[in-house]
Amino acid sequence: MTTDLYGLGVSVENPRTLEGINDFIHGFLSYQPKAANILAAADADPDCALANAYAALLWMFLEAPIAPQKAAPYLARAQAARETVTQREALIIDAAAAWTRGEIPALLDICEKILNDYPRDMAVLKLAQCHYFNLGDATGMLRVALKSLPEAQDIAYTHGMIAFGYEQCHLLDRAEESARQAMTLQHDDAWAHHAIAHVMLTQGRVQEGVTFLESVSDTWADLNSFMRSHNWWHLALFYLSLGRHEDVRRTYDTNVWGLEKDMAQDQVGAASLLARMEFAGVDVEDRWADVAEHIAQRGADTVNAFLTLQYLYALARTNHPKTDLLMKAIQDRANDDTQHDFIAWRDVALPAAEAIMAHAKNDWDTAITKMSRALPRMSECGGSHAQRDLFEQIHLDALIQDGRASMAQQVLEMRRAYDPDGVPLNLQLGEVYSKTGLPRLAEEARERAANTLANQLR
Repeated sequence: MTTDLYGLGVSVENPRTLEGINDFIHGFLSYQPKAANILAAADADPDCALANAYAALLWMFLEAPIAPQKAAPYLARAQAARETVTQREALIIDAAAAWTRGEIPALLDICEKILNDYPRDMAVLKLAQCHYFNLGDATGMLRVALKSLPEAQDIAYTHGMIAFGYEQCHLLDRAEESARQAMTLQHDDAWAHHAIAHVMLTQGRVQEGVTFLESVSDTWADLNSFMRSHNWWHLALFYLSLGRHEDVRRTYDTNVWGLEKDMAQDQVGAASLLARMEFAGVDVEDRWADVAEHIAQRGADTVNAFLTLQYLYALARTNHPKTDLLMKAIQDRANDDTQHDFIAWRDVALPAAEAIMAHAKNDWDTAITKMSRALPRMSECGGSHAQRDLFEQIHLDALIQDGRASMAQQVLEMRRAYDPDGVPLNLQLGEVYSKTGLPRLAEEARERAANTLANQLR
């Protein structure tokens, strides 16, 4: 039997179709645009069930309401040809079908079954980890990744995915060890770079994070827009901590926004970075308008709670006419108890959305109350620790704006544990300590910020 690039049997007769399948698998794992070659391969070989199942999965990663419609013709071809495939390939078809129906728990059950028998199926591992990530299930992310050992220990992407699972479980030393192992096998593994960025951010290794990411950033140039923009987004967070405003603006303009403006992940990366920039005192000028206008084209998009909340922030921040449309869609989604993630929408996403709307209207008390309700369970909406920090910052900004200096001090000092010398954080602490009648502590905080800025000039 013909095998794919990781030695798994595939029901493929046409060499060009096999090439398209391998491009999808490797491109999916490495975040290279060649993953999209599966569409042409599936169109040229409509009787190849696996190629068409993969094409359906690719369309679903559009993360937009139209995705199931785009995936449907490919899924229909795959289903029509399923009598000719292996058991593993049939399960992949079933996984694609479950996703198009929004049956994520069923999709994950299928992925787990495949990985139990085929631990070298890296594409299915990536698919499963993505969905556990969206559910905020960190232990699930780690568990499925570890299924790949020892059979797939020779594959760099195995260790990169294990690293991210460890990081999301707060096992930072193991995360960095696994990511370094991935880089030993393949130095340009962008997902391993990403895991190390998370570790360094969480541990407050800010300057080291800049040095590391800058040293590998040349390997991201030809990646798809998400991975290129997202790793630069991580670098921008380090620049923000160091008070390097010009570097943050340059990074935003050249590597975060503008690569694929219609893509969901690019849009939320831009929106969340702009918000962080403003909270840090960076002048973003007129950069919000273009992001909000592209997000507005999504309409009432509630495919993913984590993404939707950031869409709402961009629209509310710019007072866009479609803000209320999206807010109404969130309310409707939070009342739809037929969905598997109903509780997350009702108990977490809805109060967070109400907090975002209140924040945009300078209704600080409501913003604080509503976001305080959502924050302890925000992981249920998906996203990483670093990404969800946006909602922590919205809450913190409302505390500061509302003059709740004592509460803000508590939040800021806890944040200083992983950003001890950060410029924005220490400037905020200086302000808070001044308002609470603690001038000595205010002076110390401002000195930390000044020292960090001075070190950038050496």
